[in-house]
Amino acid sequence: MENNNQNFQSDLELDFDMAVQSTLQKIQQLLLVKGVEYRRNSDPFHNFNVGSQISGEIPEKVLQGFLLKHLVSYQDMLNDIEQGKLPKIELVEEKFNDIILYYIIQKAQIINRIKKS
Repeated sequence: MENNNQNFQSDLELDFDMAVQSTLQKIQQLLLVKGVEYRRNSDPFHNFNVGSQISGEIPEKVLQGFLLKHLVSYQDMLNDIEQGKLPKIELVEEKFNDIILYYIIQKAQIINRIKKS
């Protein structure tokens, strides 16, 4: 019985490690794609800076608005799980990768603000 638990643990650890590696690779690819989409005139924060000019909010809060739609989808996903409706793996991948991506961009955005001050 103990050997089965060890095998299960090993499978669980392997699945976890694979999920981490896969996520890191996908995030790296997404950052390149989104970087091209958002960058203009050598400004990787272009969309958020222009959004700031339009809305009167700081660029970091504009980015938070972009992130918000993904957080709502995430919350909906959790509510569905709670009701016994499991999402497709592709949806989980998409939502979590987008959320992680926006947090990475926001981290860079805030660090950039600190360095410029």
